[in-house]
Amino acid sequence: MTRMKNTIFLVSGLFLIAINFSCKNGGPKSTVTYQQQEPNPYQFITVEERKAIVYEEFPARLQGKQNIEIRPKIDGFIEDVYIDEGAYVKQGQSLFRIRNPQYEQQVKVAEAAIKSAQTEVATAQMQVTKAQSLVDKDIVSKYELQSAMLALQAKQANLAQAQANLNIAKVNQGYTLITSPVTGYVGPLPHRNGSHVSSTTQEPLTTVSDIRSIYAYFSVNERQMLKFLKHSIGESIPEKLKNAPTVSLVLSDGSEYKDKGRIESISGQVDPETGSFMMRATFHNENGLIRSGYSATLMLPAYLEKAIIIPQKSTYEMQGKTFVYIIEKDNKVKSIEIEVVRLQDGVTYAVESGLKAGDKVVVEGVGSLKEGTEIIPKQTSLISIQ
Repeated sequence: MTRMKNTIFLVSGLFLIAINFSCKNGGPKSTVTYQQQEPNPYQFITVEERKAIVYEEFPARLQGKQNIEIRPKIDGFIEDVYIDEGAYVKQGQSLFRIRNPQYEQQVKVAEAAIKSAQTEVATAQMQVTKAQSLVDKDIVSKYELQSAMLALQAKQANLAQAQANLNIAKVNQGYTLITSPVTGYVGPLPHRNGSHVSSTTQEPLTTVSDIRSIYAYFSVNERQMLKFLKHSIGESIPEKLKNAPTVSLVLSDGSEYKDKGRIESISGQVDPETGSFMMRATFHNENGLIRSGYSATLMLPAYLEKAIIIPQKSTYEMQGKTFVYIIEKDNKVKSIEIEVVRLQDGVTYAVESGLKAGDKVVVEGVGSLKEGTEIIPKQTSLISIQ
């Protein structure tokens, strides 16, 4: 064992001597020195103020111009359903028939009552004629004639009441056939043939939506409302709405709706719970592409006299905030936070705050930069990089 240890120590000593000899003769050194990395070239633009159209985006809830619930006015069983879900119906078209025999019986009873009343009126009229003849011959007094005339009037009143009862019975019977009050598209049908329904049934029989025009409802905060009113031409609210620019609608698939809309109404007061105003824009929808209940994004344009435009690729996001790198005098970059609004071209932003005219903004490779990195600036123009 002792001999083995001596052998190991001898080998180790020879190994150390070999390393020392190698270091003295220019071999690998025990420490590594790092060379400073040379600055890399990065393109930048010098931002300036210019005119621009910016678009503010608002989530919108879409509804048809009319969205009418169809409810029964009488109770009974659904006998016929003449339409299907999603069907296009015209005003006055039949939708449902409700069966309740009592309404048919009420009509028959009322018709019989009219016949009886008509007979009584005819009999009373004969009594008046007879009494008139006897009075003319001085056989009976005028009192008999007046009594007969009063009896006739009572029978005529009974006939009028019977006619009113018949009209009511026919109206109730008419409620057994339910027609569409507007032209539009049919919604869900929760009740089918044989279902018992009444005026107190919780769910409607269906809904009919008139979507030839679509309302887009969206909310704006107080700051956005003041901005809208300040930039709109006119003295009164109606004038400002009339002169307001048209708005666009981006559907849930990302496509822009072909027709422009107009803002037609603003809520009279702020919602105390949300601190927002409700606005409504109207879009034509003759082809029925948009349906009630759709969600979309409303694009509200604003015309800026002085705006700073930068490419979207020059920005980066961190914790929900937007940043860019600007070049300082020593060619080192500095990260600053900015507020932006997306422009309609899809590749540029309008900067609302954070930059000023003359700032040099790095427009490429921002993902590889860090605060204080020294670069070799290479100027370009906004047009050349779009």
